[in-house]
Amino acid sequence: MVGTSSFHFFPVFLLLLLLLLLSFSHFNSNQFTQVFTSFSPFRREETNHTTTTPQVSLDGVLSTSMYKSTKHKAATIKKKSNPERIEQDLAKARAAVLKAVQQQNFTLEKQDTFVPRGSIYRNAYAFYQSHAEMVKRLKVWTYREGEPPLVHNGPLNNIYAIEGQFMDEMESKENPFKARHPDQAHIFFLPLSVTGVVHYVYKPITTVRDYSRDRLQRLVTDYINTVAAKYPYWNRSRGADHFMVSCHDWVLCSFVFEVSECRILRHTSELCFGSDRSGSETAPEVSHANPQLFKYFIRVLCNANTSEGFRPKIDVSLPEIYLPFGKLGPPDLSRGLNNRPVLAFFAGSPHGYIRKILLEYWKDKDSEVQVHAQLPKDVNYTKMMGQSKFCLCPSGFEVASPREVEAIYAGCVPVIISDNYKLPFSDVLNWSQFSVQVPVGKIPEIKTILQGIPDSKYLKMHKRVKRVRRHFELNRPAKPFDVIHMVLHSVWLRRLNFRLSP
Repeated sequence: MVGTSSFHFFPVFLLLLLLLLLSFSHFNSNQFTQVFTSFSPFRREETNHTTTTPQVSLDGVLSTSMYKSTKHKAATIKKKSNPERIEQDLAKARAAVLKAVQQQNFTLEKQDTFVPRGSIYRNAYAFYQSHAEMVKRLKVWTYREGEPPLVHNGPLNNIYAIEGQFMDEMESKENPFKARHPDQAHIFFLPLSVTGVVHYVYKPITTVRDYSRDRLQRLVTDYINTVAAKYPYWNRSRGADHFMVSCHDWVLCSFVFEVSECRILRHTSELCFGSDRSGSETAPEVSHANPQLFKYFIRVLCNANTSEGFRPKIDVSLPEIYLPFGKLGPPDLSRGLNNRPVLAFFAGSPHGYIRKILLEYWKDKDSEVQVHAQLPKDVNYTKMMGQSKFCLCPSGFEVASPREVEAIYAGCVPVIISDNYKLPFSDVLNWSQFSVQVPVGKIPEIKTILQGIPDSKYLKMHKRVKRVRRHFELNRPAKPFDVIHMVLHSVWLRRLNFRLSP
């Protein structure tokens, strides 16, 4: 169900503020003022629009019976909805961030014990102020419809753990971002677990056709249609202020917008929706996914592959974090600078074409660039990372890997070897300052490239890795500037990028 309410986007505000303007090392406030004051709000669709502020009735009170009667509830919600108040609140946040950028300063919050500084940030002033405004204002409504295990339940351990940990945090009673009523919300969270759907709906998978995404598409589409029919929030923004979180790779290929964007993802060479490499079998299923329904919807994804439909200005790149059972992160076996005898390290199976190339050139061939398909039983993987200067992070079947975060935890400078990967939190983090990116075509030159980095530059990168770690740490409950806050901040930026209108 798709509504016809219009909305305006701010393409030069925070996303350009933090994607373009933040990329300047020395920001020119006069340039920014000229850009900002000359922009014209526009839609992502060519439709008539107005810049007037919505006129919304402010009467109505919160009702504890909102979930009892669908007809009464829809009427009540419509009567007391208040997008004008929400947009005024967001306008104040935009103004505060703009002021921080122009003045290259920020308003320090009393409770803050950490202030971002230095080159690891594209613009530390804008980032701090934007995060402060988020903590001060942001409210998230998590839809209550649906039952576990497909909804309101996600994995808390292993490779997809960030999906369930984020969901669990959003539904926690202690979550300070939790809206008491959907009218208060700036953004809306759909608590669907793709990992849960795959586990409970798809398994066992015995044939290629079992990989068909039609059931997943129907489940997500039905959930959206349900909440869109009961409440006005999806329809008024066409989903632009709604998001879901998934670390499972299926969600990207299930809602792409062109058949050609669907790539081979599995070692068994299945396509996202079928077995034909040309994609001819996938066309009906992709069209049935209703691309218009998902056109503005924010997908927070580990598999942030721009060649497979990931949209950096709308979607959010989610870091993949492997969590052992009962732990909130990998073990800390980091060593000091003087105790890292290994130049570069990687151990992993030949999943995907990039790893196959890496293993072909470097497997067990060099004592300084240690690349292994399998470690000996007496060698500890995490300990090896802690003994290495650089940790190789090649993509596997998907662009994302837990290795980036594992390397950061180990104090090891990540070496990103990937195609089309939008790195997590790139809106605000300058990955070039604390990682090395090696094109796939230069895998044979890895040793030369890394040996060519001066010691002075490596020392700076190592220190930056230690500083950036806080943004990839998982805390429960969440803490300012940790990974959950960073994910929310990425969604917050995209909400600041458009305005609702009548």
